[in-house]
Amino acid sequence: MKYYPNFSDVFDDLFDSGVNTTKANTMLCDIRETETTYVMNIALPGYKKEDISLELKDGYLKVSAAAKKEETAGRVVRRERYSGNCSRSFYVGEGFTEEDIKAKFDNGELMISVPKEAPKRVEKKSITIY
Repeated sequence: MKYYPNFSDVFDDLFDSGVNTTKANTMLCDIRETETTYVMNIALPGYKKEDISLELKDGYLKVSAAAKKEETAGRVVRRERYSGNCSRSFYVGEGFTEEDIKAKFDNGELMISVPKEAPKRVEKKSITIY
């Protein structure tokens, strides 16, 4: 029987390539529900607070992160870590303002808290006197 020193590597490559269930630039997110809020925990390893932006428009909360790619000496043989731009949108509902949504970034994780219901806005209505 002839021995092939890299025989197991063939199977590793066969079963390893293209099997990832998530894209490299996908923001992984867990959403929890409390009595009054929805809490989103988004993993953003390698990003800084300055790299992240939140935008609320037409009931959608858009989370974006942009990081500069690091230039390294030498040729990259395999790249598994992602650095670059990514974004994701969540429908939170109409009636929210930027003040209603709270966000905190710590240790590579963005935590966003969204109330379950948009606060009732009291509109001042005047009555015309005739």
